[in-house]
Amino acid sequence: MTSEPKIRANRANARASTGPKTALGRSLAARNALRHSLSLPVDSDPVFSKELEALARQIIGTDANPEMLELARRIAEAQIDLRRVRHARHQLLSQALSDPDYVSEGMLRKKAALAVRILRRSDLGAPMPESVMEFLNSRPEGMHKFATILADKTRQLLALDRYERRALSRRKFAIRAFDVAGRRKLASTMN
Repeated sequence: MTSEPKIRANRANARASTGPKTALGRSLAARNALRHSLSLPVDSDPVFSKELEALARQIIGTDANPEMLELARRIAEAQIDLRRVRHARHQLLSQALSDPDYVSEGMLRKKAALAVRILRRSDLGAPMPESVMEFLNSRPEGMHKFATILADKTRQLLALDRYERRALSRRKFAIRAFDVAGRRKLASTMN
């Protein structure tokens, strides 16, 4: 039997654990769905649902067997997930590469620390050395910019790689199941 104080404590915890209460908290929580949208099933989005059905019909061809249609849907769902992941990776890198003012977070911290040191100097009236101004105004360009972006986005790219590997694995197993069912159906028609 649970004690009365424990029941009161559980109820108080439950009331406190009902999600964000402020507008800011709700907006941050709403962005989670965008950030993690790759974990949502394909059929939760009407646009992808139509694409799923069309792709499944292309895979199955003229065979309208419900079992084969379901197996074709599994293949199509994994293929659409694969496209979604690759599109998300493309968007992530394209946005960063197309930003002409892109500076890594690490470099921003270095520049901020230098600016603070300069502001703490006693001779603020003295002209700023040219090398300091060049450093503060510098931005990565060309291959250096690409390498900087890859280094900065590593965590997000790793997450996308995990989604991609899962989709590839699901597609592989779905194709195998589809092939086995097709062979089984072919064998049953030959007997």
